[in-house]
Amino acid sequence: MGASLLAAGLSWFAAGPALAAPGSAASPAASCRPQTHEGQAYTVCTVDLRRARVKLFWRGPDGLPYGSLSRLAGQQGDKLAFAMNAGMYDNGLGPVGLYVEDGRELKAANTANGPGNFHMKPNGVFYVAGDRAGVLETGRYLKAHPKAEFATQSGPMLVINNRIHPKISEDGPSQKIRNGVGVRPDGHNAVFAISEAPVSFGAFARLFRDDLGCPNALFLDGSVSSLYAPSLGRQDLSRPLGPLVGAVTK
Repeated sequence: MGASLLAAGLSWFAAGPALAAPGSAASPAASCRPQTHEGQAYTVCTVDLRRARVKLFWRGPDGLPYGSLSRLAGQQGDKLAFAMNAGMYDNGLGPVGLYVEDGRELKAANTANGPGNFHMKPNGVFYVAGDRAGVLETGRYLKAHPKAEFATQSGPMLVINNRIHPKISEDGPSQKIRNGVGVRPDGHNAVFAISEAPVSFGAFARLFRDDLGCPNALFLDGSVSSLYAPSLGRQDLSRPLGPLVGAVTK
């Protein structure tokens, strides 16, 4: 069962301020900033993979799931530019779908039908291969079989070849804190976003397509969505989290 299925009624709050103070320093290779689209506030974090790395993290050195952004930050130290939750997970904090870390497939792709956002097909995969990243529908990813160093499967796709997912309405009744990821056409710049207040799937998808310039984007999760961004003085707290994604300096 995905995290979004478990998250009903859960609270979300931030331990730090949501916005950067004037003059806050940020890495030019991996930086976060506030952004507004259609009157909604977001935090957007961009990584140039030619100058920084995007990695996925599930279990710590002790073999147990990290479970929180604070534990990951404590283990990674100053080299962690930012991090957020990286997709839906089960009761044991394990990934629901495909999960690749350091080139090893730790969980196979999930192509089953079922309830919830993960199974709102087409779902998709965010992956990193060297200094390039991509977001592909799950079927296309499995056919292309890129040599991914890191990959996480989630759903639904938000944007598919510059088109909003066909099952996403313009502004549906579901309003949640949401986070997701897209990749710019050059393949070198991955863009992560989290809403500062509950938003619809439609509004979130349009952010990636119309404002962030991502022809393909993937929903990671809702309600439990959390961000660690030291440049903004921010470390969100939430329920225990499954796999995490972060930008680290090379």
